[in-house]
Amino acid sequence: MQRQLKRLVGGSCLSFRVWFVLLLTVLPEMQRSQSDFRPFKQRKNLATRMHEASDIRARYPNKIPVVVERYRKEKSLPRLDRIKFLVSEDISVSQFIFTLRTRLSLTATQAFYLLVDSKSLPCLSLTVAEVYRDNKDEDGFLYLTYASQEMFGQGGLGKDP
Repeated sequence: MQRQLKRLVGGSCLSFRVWFVLLLTVLPEMQRSQSDFRPFKQRKNLATRMHEASDIRARYPNKIPVVVERYRKEKSLPRLDRIKFLVSEDISVSQFIFTLRTRLSLTATQAFYLLVDSKSLPCLSLTVAEVYRDNKDEDGFLYLTYASQEMFGQGGLGKDP
């Protein structure tokens, strides 16, 4: 911890008061950034997720609650600034992929795959509502995972090498 703080301030000698203030301001940021890498299902319990999804569906009946997370071993694609999306029922999967590619600022040559439940590639012509109907989780969210092509052939999606 002290090494990380020194790296942030350039290794200069600081008084105890300055270290303490830095510790109070930097520590919550570091903890939050470390916990953000945990999957959504691990950050919130089932009851909370179910309540959140049912509230969203009640408030916005024409929207689908979608959680989009980066594949855990992904190295080349950036992280999204948020993982929860409210997607219109009538939007196609290909339109949603275009939206995600735009948010990630990907070039046309960068590979991008969207997987449902970290298992299968959805048909791009289906609407998000159709994918939701067939693949929604017990908590009411649709879970999608994005990855580059480098993830294929590395021991499978759900398995560790």
